[in-house]
Amino acid sequence: MANDPQLSLVIPAYNEQEVIPHLLDRVHAALSRTDQPFEVIIVDDGSSDDTPKILQQSLRDRPWLRVLRLAKNSGQSAAFDAGFKAARGQVIATLDADLQNDPEEIPRLLPLLDQYDMITGWRQKRADSTFRRFQTRFANRIRNWISQETIHDSACSLKLYRRHCLDGIFLFSGAHRFMPTLVKMRGYSVLEAPVQHSPRYAGTSKYGLRNRAWRAFVDLLGVRWMKKRFLRYSANEIKKC
Repeated sequence: MANDPQLSLVIPAYNEQEVIPHLLDRVHAALSRTDQPFEVIIVDDGSSDDTPKILQQSLRDRPWLRVLRLAKNSGQSAAFDAGFKAARGQVIATLDADLQNDPEEIPRLLPLLDQYDMITGWRQKRADSTFRRFQTRFANRIRNWISQETIHDSACSLKLYRRHCLDGIFLFSGAHRFMPTLVKMRGYSVLEAPVQHSPRYAGTSKYGLRNRAWRAFVDLLGVRWMKKRFLRYSANEIKKC
């Protein structure tokens, strides 16, 4: 199944030992419904728990599974970048390992790529605390205001790309929060589609307000600068008469 995949699913994972077995079962069941050859690339972001051991054992009886391990914890953007470079499919999907994104959404979203280059999830009804929902709405409004965007939920990890969207793309630390903008800057079409959002299956969140708010704001200023300075032109060679 993994020899010539049409679909590659990239999932960063950091200290998710409680989730990995259930994640792999659900991902396999969901992607089997697509009737396409697929591969699943788990990018272990320098986990310090039993995540590497569980993934190593899972390779034995899951021929569609590939595992990359980052030498140290480097963040989601680095994990996505490593997964994108390793992916072999013509369609590349992404997902969080915590199962707050439902793998079962992928077969539903795939046909939308017939008309768009990228599909990005919009978690309209979030399974989070009231404070977390407020925090997210506020962050998205600030992000759109500064970056002059209209995306409601840029940081949702459930995304699908046609491969050409990612070929040659330059990512930086924090880029995973701005992928729709980065793809649109390259001239590709993006559709935001409502998706389910579920409570975390197990374990605890690795990201909070203190360890992401300031860095996200600095990254946002960088994206605004890139968007204003991005080269947009067309050129044709003049032929001899």
